[in-house]
Amino acid sequence: MTDAVWQAFALLGSLNADLIEIIGLSLRVSLAAVLIAALVGLPLGALIATRRFPGRGAAIVLVNTLMGLPPVVVGLMVYLWLSASGPFGALQLLYTPTAMIVAQTILVAPILIALTRQIVADLDAELGQQLRIFGLTRWQQILTLLHEGRAALTTALLAGFGRAIAEVGAVLIVGGNINHVTRTMTTAIALETSKGELALAMALGLVLIFIAGLVNAAAMALRGGADAQLAPGRS
Repeated sequence: MTDAVWQAFALLGSLNADLIEIIGLSLRVSLAAVLIAALVGLPLGALIATRRFPGRGAAIVLVNTLMGLPPVVVGLMVYLWLSASGPFGALQLLYTPTAMIVAQTILVAPILIALTRQIVADLDAELGQQLRIFGLTRWQQILTLLHEGRAALTTALLAGFGRAIAEVGAVLIVGGNINHVTRTMTTAIALETSKGELALAMALGLVLIFIAGLVNAAAMALRGGADAQLAPGRS
């Protein structure tokens, strides 16, 4: 184990090509998934928070339920959609980074929708009446509330990124863990550990821990900045 630790640090220090390739693919897939999920989740969550419509309660329950979707179930669903006999099989996306982005987007979107709904609902209770007095349209109100909640929403985005970057089940099913094509940090760790090649697995694990630390530090900094702005006597 001691040798594996030293070899892991040696791989990191030498900027091993395979290591960098795996890290780069993981970041590209997860960031793309979070971006797509944000484009869908932020406006949808805000709309659910500010508008009353039949079935709204059921929609909230559904979104909250989807937050706990098992990744392997999402992977199976996407696999069936993209397989040769599935409705999108002609696109030939199975075992590609695009398939992994689709799976991660499905996992992250409910988190962003649910967190955005709660954040915007709290802001709407505080500012909604004032915005309506000013005569803003519904979408102008939503954009204003999203802007006011930008610090908390950024924390929600970081939470979504943390979910995506650490995911293994869904990307393993739809990506296939193909070397130089769809191998991410989590799937590589699983493979290398099963092979007994602990150095690369440990190096990737250290990178994942470092990324998790950065995400948590960024979230804390954002919360601290938001608290400072709300503190009496501060701008």
